[in-house]
Amino acid sequence: MFCTLQDTEEIPELERILEKEKSRLFVIGSGSNILFDDEGFDGLVCKVEIKGMEFQDKGEKVCVIAGAGEEWDFLVSETVKRGLYGLENLSLIPGTVGATPVQNIGAYGAEVKDCIDWVEVYDLKKKKIVKFARRQCGFGYRTSFFKSEKGKRYIILRAAFLLGQESKLNTEYPDLKEYFRITGVDSPSLAGVRDAVVAIRTLKLPNLNEIGTAGSFFKNPIISSSEYLELKEKYSMLPSFRAGFGKVKVPLGWIIDRICNLKGYRIGNVGLHQNQALVVVNFGGATAKEIKMLAAFVAQKVKEKTGIEVEPEVQFVD
Repeated sequence: MFCTLQDTEEIPELERILEKEKSRLFVIGSGSNILFDDEGFDGLVCKVEIKGMEFQDKGEKVCVIAGAGEEWDFLVSETVKRGLYGLENLSLIPGTVGATPVQNIGAYGAEVKDCIDWVEVYDLKKKKIVKFARRQCGFGYRTSFFKSEKGKRYIILRAAFLLGQESKLNTEYPDLKEYFRITGVDSPSLAGVRDAVVAIRTLKLPNLNEIGTAGSFFKNPIISSSEYLELKEKYSMLPSFRAGFGKVKVPLGWIIDRICNLKGYRIGNVGLHQNQALVVVNFGGATAKEIKMLAAFVAQKVKEKTGIEVEPEVQFVD
């Protein structure tokens, strides 16, 4: 079964259906980062389409409150137009506002958790609307409390983001630094950073109107500094990024491309994108089984070459 939730007043009807049908519930935003089994989902899929956006002046900060069904990049573009700092590095990520805290989306040196103030949810167990402060959301690398079993009893309705009216731009990520070096821009503007991210993503990633993809299919691994140094002896050019005390994050796309030589690899209807090895693409007619087989093959090759266990960023649903 399938339904949409466009207003909080529709929640009682959603609960009535769940009770009547004794059905499982699976909540989605726009459906990105999800791979359903070929047999489908035996339950009710609810697409949250709650709209609305408001801007509350808090002095040095502005609180931006958006409905879970708002398109994420539309929100980012509106904040940049208003001169608000914080979300610009997260431009052009497909999906909706409600999905961003679930995944703790991140790109080009930024994560959404750094700007979230609170998340408003409906508690299916206690049957009431509550708010989670940022510290209660259990944010981690591409994860949050809402991805846990306990967190699945909540439907995200709105999210609030605290953004600066003045702030330092985050342009230290290698791709951004290289972009501004090539374009000869020494002091990019807020809009300039957004434009750069959009340009880089457009060049690297497939056009969603032309080819099926969930974006980055795998998480970048976080390993210990000692593990990294061992790999560095074998692969001297392996990049890394700090990820907390004694930990580093390594770019899996680089490993798949440079170490496993799999960028552009294709099996039948599925493959890795020719410009970005982290991206699995469906060339048309591929099944979930085929996509999972390709993902397992890539994970096996990475494990053989580096000893790293690969985790999918995409959620498998059966």
